[in-house]
Amino acid sequence: MSQLRLNLLTGRWVTIVPARANRTTDFAPRATQVESDPSLPCPFCPGADPADPSLAEVHDATGDWTMRVVENRYPAFVGDDTMAVHNMGPVHVMAEASGAHEVFVFTRDHESRLERFGDDVIASLMRMLRDRFRAHATTPHIRYTQAIVNHGREAGASLAHPHGQLLGLPFVPGEILEEERAFERFKGGCIVCTTSGVEEESERFVLSNDSAVVICPFWSSSPYELLVMPRTHHQHITDCTDEELVGVGIAVRDALRHLVAAIGDVAFNLVFHTAPSHHSGQYHWHAHLFPKLTTTAGFERGTGVMINIISPESAAAEIRRAAVTA
Repeated sequence: MSQLRLNLLTGRWVTIVPARANRTTDFAPRATQVESDPSLPCPFCPGADPADPSLAEVHDATGDWTMRVVENRYPAFVGDDTMAVHNMGPVHVMAEASGAHEVFVFTRDHESRLERFGDDVIASLMRMLRDRFRAHATTPHIRYTQAIVNHGREAGASLAHPHGQLLGLPFVPGEILEEERAFERFKGGCIVCTTSGVEEESERFVLSNDSAVVICPFWSSSPYELLVMPRTHHQHITDCTDEELVGVGIAVRDALRHLVAAIGDVAFNLVFHTAPSHHSGQYHWHAHLFPKLTTTAGFERGTGVMINIISPESAAAEIRRAAVTA
């Protein structure tokens, strides 16, 4: 059973999941990486045996699945219990890590890439994402859902087949709590609405469409960091119309495409931030894209203050130039 343990120094929860050390992996540190065993097929490819039962699927005209959501074989969060905190001692606070941990396989093609998807595939992907958020929002013990895509070993991907993950948490994570407080503190209305309006004409602008604006944010904490801001003010991804939702997905796809054109096949983390399921305060859902180009070192770990060696203005200019010549 996974455990949540409270870091009393920061007030943030840590998840202890020993079972995830047993995962099958295509990726390992370069010093220990070995050739993949050809007798072990990719568990996400069609025909994988045993096939994991689907929680949800999208099918093509022939009836074959094109996208599917399955339970993670090595879940960080699992169980139906409401979060109960236990004091195990003067500095030992823990809870069971109940919740949901799902894998979103958004293509049958092992060699495909998110930035190569057509508009119709992006539309299906974003609608499936919204459907899973809705399913989690009606699950009593899930308070927050985190959707992520890890691409590349350096970004934490354990398998090469393109996929994402959805984690239904029994608590609201500290990062989101800090964003909620920031929205409440901001006196100019909505942070995201104001930022998208100001930055669309700035040197940090990357691209836009009718549904979203993408920038290298003024406060970028790492090289080529991207912020994808929906134009329409919604707290939750589940509030979006199909047109709004698909437009944001296309902006994410195009941002990745331009990033690859600028700096090549880079490992990255894509994370979607939406308001907690029963949140009623100020919030505006959005997405962060973090290329993995540098290592978090002692200063950053010790202080929480990140060092970015490339200005967001330079990064945005380079991405824009690559988009024109690609």
